[in-house]
Amino acid sequence: MSKVNYRHLYYFWVVAKEGGFARASERLDMAIQTISAQVKALEQELGYQLLKPSSRGLTLTDAGHAVLVRAETIFQLGESIPESVAQAVAAPAARLSVGISDGLSKLAAHALLKPILGTPDLRLTCHEGEVEQLMAELALHELDLVLACQPPTKPSSQRLTSDRLAVSPVDWYGPASLTRKAQGEPLLASLARLPVLLPTPHSGLRARIDRWFDAHQITPRVAGEFEDSGLMALFSAEGMGVFPLATLGADPLAPSLRLRLLGRSEGLYEEIHGIRSRRGLHHPLVLQILQAAAPPLRL
Repeated sequence: MSKVNYRHLYYFWVVAKEGGFARASERLDMAIQTISAQVKALEQELGYQLLKPSSRGLTLTDAGHAVLVRAETIFQLGESIPESVAQAVAAPAARLSVGISDGLSKLAAHALLKPILGTPDLRLTCHEGEVEQLMAELALHELDLVLACQPPTKPSSQRLTSDRLAVSPVDWYGPASLTRKAQGEPLLASLARLPVLLPTPHSGLRARIDRWFDAHQITPRVAGEFEDSGLMALFSAEGMGVFPLATLGADPLAPSLRLRLLGRSEGLYEEIHGIRSRRGLHHPLVLQILQAAAPPLRL
């Protein structure tokens, strides 16, 4: 496969943009013969004629049009490099890549990340996935921090540090059509009777909820399972069932959907752990998140 000489391509681009060799010669401050030789060399490399004489001087052939389209992209990008470099030097971005495990409340994750959201020139990337996948990305240094419902459970060849960032009680919410019927009724009796929405089984919170139900000898009537707490809240607001929500990050959600508090599950908590590799040990934004959450948030 032949390679294009970008110097030859650049001279062709200038000739095409200027509309002829004479004006290109003025722009480049070079002899017409030199520029013409460079364009001919490009035509030989490609095996096609790019320019042809016309009544107005020169015009592009079909091959010339195709080459010009590519050259436009290449050299316009090249011309933007000095400005991009200047912007990067003048205002370097504060970058942070965070992995959020499936099943973890996104509202709680937002609450934990909130202390760094006012950082000037922040470039925050949040990636959601299974814990094993996020651990692999952490090992490859593609992530600075992983937020998960539990600390790493499998042995790892890399050194990981895990900090418990939050321990949040779990409340139950629902629409007025369901909570009104439960007024004056104990929470456990309501949950045994009303339709219930739950996190999907792979969620760390779901495992705690199942154990909590077993401990109280309740077999819930599960009407739906959801990976995202925000989506679960939307279905609850439509009357599908009552659902659990950790208090961390719940404030903006429940009022906006006109959800009513059914009660608090005593002894049931959602835990959030921050996991980092050696790369994240001294990341200033990670340290800021850890500092804001220390000691572990208890709401």
